[in-house]
Amino acid sequence: MTGQKSAHPSQSRRSVLKLAGAAIGSGAINGFPTIWAQNIKDVVLRHSGPPVTAIASIADQASKDLGFTVQMQAAENVDLLNRLLSQSTAMDCCDITIVYLKYLVGRNVLQTIPVNKFKWWDQTNPLFSKGTYANGQEASKQGVAPYTILYAADQTGNKFAEEPTDWVNVIPTVTNADTLGIRPDLTGRPVTSWADLISPDFKGKAALQDSPTTGVIDVAMAMEAGGHVKYGNKGNMTRPEIDKTIATMMEIKQSGQFRSFWSTFDQSVNLMASGEVVIQSMWSPAVTAVRTRGIPCTFQPLKEGYRGWGYTMGAMKHVSGLKLDCFYEYLNWYCSGFPGAVIAREGYYSTQPENARKFLTTAEWDYWYGGQPATTDIVDPFGKLVEKAGRSRDGGSFDQRMGHIAVWNSVMDEDRYLTRKWNEFITS
Repeated sequence: MTGQKSAHPSQSRRSVLKLAGAAIGSGAINGFPTIWAQNIKDVVLRHSGPPVTAIASIADQASKDLGFTVQMQAAENVDLLNRLLSQSTAMDCCDITIVYLKYLVGRNVLQTIPVNKFKWWDQTNPLFSKGTYANGQEASKQGVAPYTILYAADQTGNKFAEEPTDWVNVIPTVTNADTLGIRPDLTGRPVTSWADLISPDFKGKAALQDSPTTGVIDVAMAMEAGGHVKYGNKGNMTRPEIDKTIATMMEIKQSGQFRSFWSTFDQSVNLMASGEVVIQSMWSPAVTAVRTRGIPCTFQPLKEGYRGWGYTMGAMKHVSGLKLDCFYEYLNWYCSGFPGAVIAREGYYSTQPENARKFLTTAEWDYWYGGQPATTDIVDPFGKLVEKAGRSRDGGSFDQRMGHIAVWNSVMDEDRYLTRKWNEFITS
């Protein structure tokens, strides 16, 4: 499904490139970039990303629209990071979670992107480009706020810039506000706070994401909400805060609170669908996946707010010449709406939402972004039923969810120490 529009910003790109090449060959156009006179159909652009964004239909549509081949390669985030650090020449561009820039910038992996090469900058969510909500209010800077590491100090990309520059390390593409997933039919009572994750009411029925970069922030949200620890910055803990957090969590774990610690999307879905777990760290599409099985599952809004995150697109350092020009074409196509609509049907948001709107039906837009009751059945990117007509999206509208970020996913200054202590917690 490509929405209600019969045309979109890149619809005629392929024909434009063909015409441009012919015109250059005839001498009819002076000054047109001669790079496009070459045979772009032989270009293969390798795009790597996690399974929730590296979707074959996106690559197929890009290849059709742009006239060169986009190959989509899927791998889980940890594997992607390892590949970026050790085999970056095996890909040309990549979906990079914003926190991984802490590992990548200054390591000769990425090349900077000139802001003027990206045509949708003014349509990009200001949480990324300005560090503010849509109303101009300053957003939370706890954790790795995207605005703080998006800009490069200069073209080399060796350092982050503290203020906007003409160069960015990556372009924002996808975002969401995460919370806990629950089985409302099995919890036995309302769930309103992150503190419920460690409540004895759910002893043996809770689960955590096994990740020191995100799981520990879910823990911190629960610990602070429950009055166990007051943090200066939940997304950048001091060693004493880490020690207190892990020590308390070990006690909670030893009491039998946690049924499991999951590391993959499918694990989280199966834990919830089976009823083994009734409250856990969860991703929005995982909640959707449970629902498609006909099982009640809620992406539960909580009074303390959400944990925010974002994916970005980066270009590998080795990409140059014709392939680099093709990358910029692909980047602008990627943010022009079609991929954003595909991602919306998983439960994620485009960082250029008005472009995604062009490829969503009115009913889809009102449900996914507007928080309104669905006027038709809602399906996922693969045509499977997500929601029956009449139901509203958990958490309400885009502004309600993305306007209540308490902390961002993070790589902390004490990352190595935290990882060691987190592993002690998991294996205890």
